[in-house]
Formats: sequence, C-alpha cells, structure tokens
Amino acid sequence: MKRGVQMIPEQRWEDFYCDEVLSGKTMVDKVFETDHTLAFYHTRPYYEVHIIVIPKKHILSFLSVSNEEAEIMSDVLQVVKQAASMLEKDFGACTISTNIGKYQSNKHMHWHVHFGARVRDEQGRLLDGHEAE
Repeated sequence: MKRGVQMIPEQRWEDFYCDEVLSGKTMVDKVFETDHTLAFYHTRPYYEVHIIVIPKKHILSFLSVSNEEAEIMSDVLQVVKQAASMLEKDFGACTISTNIGKYQSNKHMHWHVHFGARVRDEQGRLLDGHEAE
C-alpha cells in the first residue's frame, strides 16, 4: 500500500439507476428528461443542491462509452450542461463530476451537478447540523 493511501474494502456493486430509478420502483424529482437522458434531484443528496444525470441505457462508466453510444453521450452532456446552467443562474456556481473505477459506487455512468455545502460524509452519513428531509 502506498503511504497515505487507504484501501477501500471490496463492495457489492449495484445499479441503483436501472434497478430502482429507471424501473420506476424509486420515484425521483425530475429536473430534465429527454429520450436518452434523465436528470433528477439526488435521493440522498451529498450537497445542498445535488442533481444526478444518467443515460436511460445502461452504460457502465464514462470509460466504457462506445462509438455507437456517441449520440447518447452527446445528449447526456447536453443535459449536464442544462443542469449546470440552471445552478449557475440560480446560485452563481456549481460543480460537475463523474466517478470511475473504485470511486464509482454505482456501476451505471452518472454525473453529479451540485452546489453548496456538503451535507453527507463519504459513507453517506448526515453531517452535524443537517437533518434528513
């Protein structure tokens, strides 16, 4: 192990977005929707305002996008841009990110568009001063 690097224990990876959101089992507050993409407010936000953008087709991660999925990827990025524009207009700033590999807790490509203070730690626990909605 490299100095200062903490190894993350193996976890069982699930696809919450296909299994719950796209199937309709878990209802979400939609922000934008197209034929290929869904943007919604995170069901357990890590930031004061936290939007998730996903392709409606299962794509494992940003690194696994195929040439045949270029149209879907273009659509996903357009929706990311819309969500970011909305937050920048409303709050003056935002962050856009996606995770890859062991950093990706959900094995379905997804993008985070968020603004404000962090409200949960890395394990998903609410930070002091924040209450569940």
